[in-house]
Amino acid sequence: MKIRLDGKVQDRRALWLEGDKVRMIDQRLLPHQVVLLDIYNCEDMAEAIRNMTVRGAPAIGAAAAYGMVLAKNQGMDLQDAAKLLKSTRPTAHDLFFAVDFMIETMAKGEDAKEAADRYADTIVEKCRLIGEHGEGLIANGARVMTHCNAGALATLDHGTALAPIRAAWRKGKPLFVYVSETRPRWQGMKLTAFEMVEEGIPHAIIPDGASGHFLRLGTDIVIVGADRIAANGDFANKIGTFEKAVLAHELGVPFYTAAPISTFDLKMESGKDIPIENRSPTEVTEVDGRLIAPKGSAALNPSFDVTPHKYVTGIITEIGVIKPSEVHKVKGARMT
Repeated sequence: MKIRLDGKVQDRRALWLEGDKVRMIDQRLLPHQVVLLDIYNCEDMAEAIRNMTVRGAPAIGAAAAYGMVLAKNQGMDLQDAAKLLKSTRPTAHDLFFAVDFMIETMAKGEDAKEAADRYADTIVEKCRLIGEHGEGLIANGARVMTHCNAGALATLDHGTALAPIRAAWRKGKPLFVYVSETRPRWQGMKLTAFEMVEEGIPHAIIPDGASGHFLRLGTDIVIVGADRIAANGDFANKIGTFEKAVLAHELGVPFYTAAPISTFDLKMESGKDIPIENRSPTEVTEVDGRLIAPKGSAALNPSFDVTPHKYVTGIITEIGVIKPSEVHKVKGARMT
């Protein structure tokens, strides 16, 4: 993705391995500051995943893969490193997939750095293919709604939900994107809108609660990302996705999720089995450390909700667009 660093427009991934450290864009500081953070050990990588310095399921997976490289370099027990990394974000399946991939490939004697780089390269290519397959779903002049950030920042490059939008825009299709602000951490407003500005794609930020309003006024398609997809096509994504799916279904608006095969968890029969991460109430009650809620008020802060497959028109993957009933098709597809 193109991003301004040191006063210059550069092509950068959200994170990469450079020498003995991992460099990543600190997503907590966007959109007003573009700062690179250097990670030198597995413990700090785990904290970067936990505190959302890096976020988005595929990017979390790549971060975990590089975290395993750092663990090996520092002489850390690899099983302990795997356990630590897996403890950071319970919902995102890519995290578990990437750590298991690294354990398996290193056990076969493959160089850790080469394995992690291959994993990252594969994620980027799969996201490019998601864009290629999903672009045809977006008509000229389409009004597209998305939620949270499933762009290059969340996936190293291209994106999942944003990949078809990017591909359509680069093909010259006029379009407009409704960007849900995404409470309480504002990833839509801070990150997706940031990517839209960098690409020059027409868009507007909308309050999460305004989604139904704009769906009824004439949204043509909804495309969101996913953090885990069960065997029956149910999927978990950022909190607020379920509401959009139900409203889109009621109003006859096609609703798609986009994800690489690493996001599919075929061991889980349905979305009822997907663990939902609950984050600190202070993300809801405080802004920049300042209390905005009444003292004594509790807050509930689930990071994700589950959308049942009956509300899903299709799933955009690197092997094509499939129906929820066709999730079995990804079983034989290779990740790397």
